[in-house]
Amino acid sequence: MLTLTRSVGESIRIGEDIEVYVVEVRGGTVRLGFKAPREVTIHREEVYKQIAEANALAAEVAADVAGALAAFAPVASPAPASGTAPEPVTADPAGAAAEPARADQAVRKN
Repeated sequence: MLTLTRSVGESIRIGEDIEVYVVEVRGGTVRLGFKAPREVTIHREEVYKQIAEANALAAEVAADVAGALAAFAPVASPAPASGTAPEPVTADPAGAAAEPARADQAVRKN
């Protein structure tokens, strides 16, 4: 860990985009000011830990929900063996039960 000594009104730079200012020192308390791009998040340690715990809990809940929903998902039927296709069915104009078409028999469309 790097330890620096600064007085009120002095600052510390982190990279090119972040500045930390010592605003006030009173007793055992130091007030700091931060200048950083909007996309940089800055939190007190206790707030950061709360956010991390909430995110971990949300990830667990999401995993539980996904698992529960998977129990209701329809199971896909297995694909036919490779190289085989379902046999076409011909319709009987008289209304009799349909039977599979043979390879030597043409399928008629009405």
